[in-house]
Amino acid sequence: MPRHTRRETAVLAAPLVLFLLAILGFPVILSVVYGLSETTFQTLRSPSFTGLDNFSRVIADDRFWQAAWFSLRFGVITAVLQCALGLFLAVYLAPLIARHGWTVAVLIMPMVVAPAMMGLMYRLSLHEFAGPIPHYMWQWFGWSPAFLNARNVFATVVVAETLQWTPFAFLLLLAAYQTLPRDVAEAARVDGTRPWRLFWKIELPLLMPTLWIALFIRFIDGFRVFDNIYTLVGSGPGGITTSMSIYIYEAFLRQGDIGRALAAAILLFGAAFTLLSLAQRLGRRRRAA
Repeated sequence: MPRHTRRETAVLAAPLVLFLLAILGFPVILSVVYGLSETTFQTLRSPSFTGLDNFSRVIADDRFWQAAWFSLRFGVITAVLQCALGLFLAVYLAPLIARHGWTVAVLIMPMVVAPAMMGLMYRLSLHEFAGPIPHYMWQWFGWSPAFLNARNVFATVVVAETLQWTPFAFLLLLAAYQTLPRDVAEAARVDGTRPWRLFWKIELPLLMPTLWIALFIRFIDGFRVFDNIYTLVGSGPGGITTSMSIYIYEAFLRQGDIGRALAAAILLFGAAFTLLSLAQRLGRRRRAA
């Protein structure tokens, strides 16, 4: 790149860089300072520097690793379920949507509801003693599971998350499916290719870039989940639904241990940054190949 072009690029990007530094720089520096200090709400203005003690406490905390394992499992499972269901709906309902576009608005309605409100709705609907779903299951079938007990709560929160955010994957994959070149599909049909083989050999490979993007976005969103789980069941029986975000929230606001909370947040940011860097590098290698 010529020198004058680099200079123009730097000048044009300078306002955005300065804006981001002003907006994000101070909170980041403050978080690092508090993460390296013993800080509570009483000592917020005069934190005492303790080095890496907060990070050592977080790493030695079994609840932190339990929260990390929950977030990892939850993010992977919900991302796979949402993208699989979204892909199925996008392909199966594409002819219907081509004739009646208004059906898309109906299908994305769960995504419009605030996650906290969705969690409260499920909490009321699934309550063991007052919820209508357990009541009618017992009345009609003589059996009703405790949806929010230690045995079933993980499956419950996975289903709740999947039902709300499958429309997001559906929208991405539907848009990608509608832009596929139809001449290739028509030529394959003329040659007698069956619909399943057409999808598996032609359409799915063309959808894979969008599918990977949808998986990655939904995994990140599932890994940092907070509001719908917290309003539905909180940290769960025995803390088994404590995600990383819930762990940081409880350490910060409930326990007042600001230093440990921000140390955990910094570790979470570092893990997310590493994951994004690896994904970007893999994407570059795939494009180069």
